[in-house]
Amino acid sequence: MKKSAFLIAPVLALGALALSTSPALAHDGTNTNYQANLAAINGSNASGSVMITVDGDQATVTEKVSGLAAMFNGAPYPHVQHIHIGAQGTCPDMSADTNKDGVISTTEGAPFYGGIGATLSTSGDTSPAAGTDLKVAPSGASYTYQRTFALDAKTADSLKAGTAVVVVHGLDPATLSATAQKEPSDLVPSLPLAATSPALCGTLKAMPAGAPGTGITTPAPAGPDMGLLAAGGGLVLAAGAAYATRRKMAA
Repeated sequence: MKKSAFLIAPVLALGALALSTSPALAHDGTNTNYQANLAAINGSNASGSVMITVDGDQATVTEKVSGLAAMFNGAPYPHVQHIHIGAQGTCPDMSADTNKDGVISTTEGAPFYGGIGATLSTSGDTSPAAGTDLKVAPSGASYTYQRTFALDAKTADSLKAGTAVVVVHGLDPATLSATAQKEPSDLVPSLPLAATSPALCGTLKAMPAGAPGTGITTPAPAGPDMGLLAAGGGLVLAAGAAYATRRKMAA
């Protein structure tokens, strides 16, 4: 892998995986919180959580991840990340590895989580067209991400339907099989397979309706969702603070 090819990539669309954008949503004066625990894929050993607060056509994303691939050729490793939509709304298991190289590539995982609805970039474009732009991807082994942007109707509909999935891409090449280390990216052939393959994945679920920024009015009953809500507590507060600040500035 060459540094110039890996770290200085042009803005590229994802072809068939990139879904077209739709008109913005009308503001209805209400907001909804969605949360996901991000679990490791492809043996990344990473973890994270993400909260999205939707208010009309505006989405505030607050995310914290750790344990990702840290460096490449002396520079922080760029991790492109997206809200994927339009499929089953689930994260793939190793049965998705159809070519049996030991890696679930982005296209192999697409039947589970779908194409790109929104790119979680650090600046500029948030459409599918920015999906593989390494220059605006968060970078390093751990990072906290927060951004507010206009949400298109298709992505909003997928959130409401429970089929929106956050996927963070970028694996440590050294952890891949010898075969996979030699393979080019299925999205950008000038990059290695590791650069665009999924490292973290989590399905976004709506949190209970309630006070702005918390989504919780009464203790939830014990069950499989309690761990998810507890793990997202810090992100709920962070997303709520961002929401309140944005409304104050708008006023």
